[in-house]
Amino acid sequence: METVLLYILGILIILVGLAISIGLHEVGHLIPAKKFGVKVGQYMIGFGPTIISWRRGETQYGIKAIPLGGYISMAGMYPPAKQGERGRSATTGMFETLVQDDSAKLHIDSVEEEERSFYRLPVYKRVIIMLGGPVMNLLLAIVFIGIVLCGFGIPQATTTIGSVTECLVPVSANRTTCAPGDPAAPAYGAGLLPGDRVVEVSGTPIADPSDATTIIRASAGRALPISIDRAGATKNLTVTPALTERYVLDAQGRKALDSAGNPVTEKVGVVGVGWANEVTRQPVSAILPLVGDNIVRLATVIAHLPQRVVDLAVSTFGPGQRDPNGLVGVVGVGRIAGEITSLNSVPVADRASSLIMLVGGLNIALFVFNLIPLPPLDGGHIVVALIDGIRRLIARIARKPMPRPIDAAKVIPVTLIVATLLGALTVLLLIADIIKPITLQ
Repeated sequence: METVLLYILGILIILVGLAISIGLHEVGHLIPAKKFGVKVGQYMIGFGPTIISWRRGETQYGIKAIPLGGYISMAGMYPPAKQGERGRSATTGMFETLVQDDSAKLHIDSVEEEERSFYRLPVYKRVIIMLGGPVMNLLLAIVFIGIVLCGFGIPQATTTIGSVTECLVPVSANRTTCAPGDPAAPAYGAGLLPGDRVVEVSGTPIADPSDATTIIRASAGRALPISIDRAGATKNLTVTPALTERYVLDAQGRKALDSAGNPVTEKVGVVGVGWANEVTRQPVSAILPLVGDNIVRLATVIAHLPQRVVDLAVSTFGPGQRDPNGLVGVVGVGRIAGEITSLNSVPVADRASSLIMLVGGLNIALFVFNLIPLPPLDGGHIVVALIDGIRRLIARIARKPMPRPIDAAKVIPVTLIVATLLGALTVLLLIADIIKPITLQ
């Protein structure tokens, strides 16, 4: 019963974290919009029926039933369709087409609202308003990841041996236990023990486990002198790495795949040891590089999204396993959070740091996703504003009359197509997360 309650707690934590992230995303739009004088009619978190709402000044604030989106409604986000008409109000924010209300189709009712229209702002102010949401998610990601790196710390491999295997098992054997005929592990035969700290390998001082691994992998069949520290005493041993099959890893430490999607292997020198991990707090300078790496990795996934979707569909409805580094939906993230909190064998601090890192990753996803330059996402509105600015600049240089603002409402068919595709992807992720979920095991 306790495990079930902890599992549910993990899901609730992620839902609350997601709702807060979305709410602050909309605050990122709301603050600059009000600062620049745009009339904001609504600020809503979620979509569907309104649970609670209240009015403060000219803005109605509220929470809707399904907390998986949000929006603010700004006056004049769409310029007049015809000369002499007033601008039209619209919503903008997370998954706005899912929550778009009839205000998007209405003309502004008063001269005062027309003067406070979004489309009348200078281009740079419009861009700042639209960037406000994604930037808020980026800042949240930096804060959450910073808490984990500097407050909790992250596991790092040390030069201390954590495990010594009795035999060497080829990775293609798909087993972890020894079988008759498996060669003895060189480290086991040489007398290396868990807890030994490797000081030197073949005369090279070892400051990082990768230093030892590099030497060992390149030295199959050659006797290597190894100096270790065992309980404060220095011992000198000799170990001869054996040539064994291992997976080739990419720059992110994941299995490299060939053109057919199969893991690539290579023969390298191995001695049969595993390095012990130690949770180490990181300096502040480590936060931005890690955030940047996550952004680049996620942007790469989005750049290859069509292929990723195909792979997801094939693995979901086919016999293969889902890629643990592939696409995952909100349900999948919730399941992972539930698994994390229900791991009674893991210290509470480690579970807490994992959940915080998970919320940080969600904010990176929201940051990158909303910058896709397609309507109805924030990136689409930014592109419209920038094109509008370029047109005005060209007109100014050519000394021609200023062109009318681009009517973003004309791309509503594109918006509907994008929203339909996103909806289909959401459904596919939901099915995949239910029938073939990604787990921690």
